[in-house]
Amino acid sequence: MFRPVDASTPRPHDRDPSLRWEGRHDFPPLVGGFRAGEPGAPDVRSPSRFLFWLMRSMGWVVPTMTLAALSWLVPGSVTPWLLGRAIDAGILSRDLAATLGWVALLLGVIAFGVAGGILFHTLAVRMWVIAIHGTQRRVGRKAADLGHLLGRRVPTGEALSISNSDSDQFGATIEAFGHVMASALSFLFVCVLMFSTSPTLGLVVLVATPLLLAASLPVMRPLTAAQTAERTESSNLTSLATDIVAGLRILRGIGGEQTFAHNYERQSQKVRRLGITLGTWQGVVEAISVLLSGILLVVLVYLGAQQMLAGELTVGELISFFGYAVFLVTPMRTFFDSAQRWVQGLVAARKTIALFAADVPWAHRGRQVAERPVLRDESSGVEVHPGQFLAVVSADPEASAALADRLGRYLPPLTGEEPELDDLKGRKLRLARKERARVRAERARADAERAAQLWGVTADGIDYAEYDLASLRERVVVSDTGASLFAGTLQDAVDPWGAHTREEAERALRTASAEDVYDGLPGGWQGRIDEKGRGLSGGQRQRIVLARALVRDPEVLVLVEPTSAVDAHTESRIAERLVEHRRGRTTVVTTASPLLLHRADVVALLVEGREVARGTHVELQAHPDYRRVIARGMEDDDE
Repeated sequence: MFRPVDASTPRPHDRDPSLRWEGRHDFPPLVGGFRAGEPGAPDVRSPSRFLFWLMRSMGWVVPTMTLAALSWLVPGSVTPWLLGRAIDAGILSRDLAATLGWVALLLGVIAFGVAGGILFHTLAVRMWVIAIHGTQRRVGRKAADLGHLLGRRVPTGEALSISNSDSDQFGATIEAFGHVMASALSFLFVCVLMFSTSPTLGLVVLVATPLLLAASLPVMRPLTAAQTAERTESSNLTSLATDIVAGLRILRGIGGEQTFAHNYERQSQKVRRLGITLGTWQGVVEAISVLLSGILLVVLVYLGAQQMLAGELTVGELISFFGYAVFLVTPMRTFFDSAQRWVQGLVAARKTIALFAADVPWAHRGRQVAERPVLRDESSGVEVHPGQFLAVVSADPEASAALADRLGRYLPPLTGEEPELDDLKGRKLRLARKERARVRAERARADAERAAQLWGVTADGIDYAEYDLASLRERVVVSDTGASLFAGTLQDAVDPWGAHTREEAERALRTASAEDVYDGLPGGWQGRIDEKGRGLSGGQRQRIVLARALVRDPEVLVLVEPTSAVDAHTESRIAERLVEHRRGRTTVVTTASPLLLHRADVVALLVEGREVARGTHVELQAHPDYRRVIARGMEDDDE
């Protein structure tokens, strides 16, 4: 059921802004701006700064999780001491009361540790969910902010990998950080207990542990390199899969499935080989941690046995030292595991801040676009008057598409290609990565320079560069053939904002002649549509996209070839209904269809990107260039 939404209604976390970013709110995670100084802006100065910012953004959860981990680990360090006291003061002294007392205290400490472990894992899961959900929301917000600039800043697969895999990695990294902090404190506590009993053994642990950890440092660099390479190629594989799925129908039409299948197989095998390399280095780190922990355990037991034989330790104290040695294996392995997790977190953070640091190059001006603006494109000379239904005809479809981009203030498509990384190794791979980073940075600089200049399109005589972009997007909406449908219900596809009545949505659906989609879906408005409209024909997808643009009902609507995938009878209905639906509003349609051109108030003819003639469809038929374009369009329709 359609329900109008009042955009002015505050969301729950907006009602008290003073409490939003003070660490008193953890779930659902708050998502603020991305620019420095804005509430909730992530720290993108370095990967490590980003990880620490992410921890701080979770408020009380991470400190409480660390304390819970401490309450879980410290009882394990106290247990050997209690066991030794029970043996010396109770069993060896044949004192039943003392034995029962120490055993009861031991059981109480164990129960406390169990409760701490349950609390730690509960909070860890909560933190993990916050990390995943928060990262995914920030990626979605950033994608919405960048709009058409997203693909110009990072590959599509990169954004998907950040949302799906890196968000999970952040949870693992932060959990490991809290765990290692608690392990370090419990390790120091064990050292204090050991010093109080045997300063020699306590000193051995304090000196040996840093040395053993330092021995693993040489393998951390290749581990980092392997992690980075595997992460990069995995995102490239995701991008390739996304492109294949998006173009599956076209690939089948031109017989390109085998070529793309071969490319996907080659990339997946590359990821598999890198995964094996990464797993090998991770196995080396694990082996080192087990080996060094075992060496420390053997040394402590040997020295403790020597001291007991020399009469410096009691039987209970020796057993306690054996328990300390066994316990220290856990912190040692935690240190190694946390080092791996931190490396993985830095790799994920490096990719994430590349996205979050990307900014929209538009200057933030305060001028608002008027309700019924007169638009003029200086490059083509096309002028759009309020309430006019203007059709644009061009011998070069790219010229009319470029006009639509300029009217909507969208940057032109990217030119040039990034260097490929396939089958490159060593120095060549590093150079190719640097070149790719240079190309992306150069594109960002070019976009910023272009956005800083006068745009070349005016609204009421004032250049677009002077207007607030949000105000411009509110007034001028461009719907082109590349618009996508997302997975969800038919209602979500037609009214993704949830801000319109059912009558408004049904009117838009009828204007787009898409009633057959409604009739063919089980459930009507609640019928499910797959991602990118799979399961619908090309014409059905195009008409749903048109209905979505119509229900938005902007002051200026620019439609790029809105009927290119429908048959002539459907196109005739759309042309008749579209003009009536948009009466009183400004509409620009780029098309070569006589059915639409005949209904337009005025038609502008472009030759080499410039307007050379203007009039009605009947008046322009005397123009040879116009006749040539229309005749070619009719031939395309016949084909």
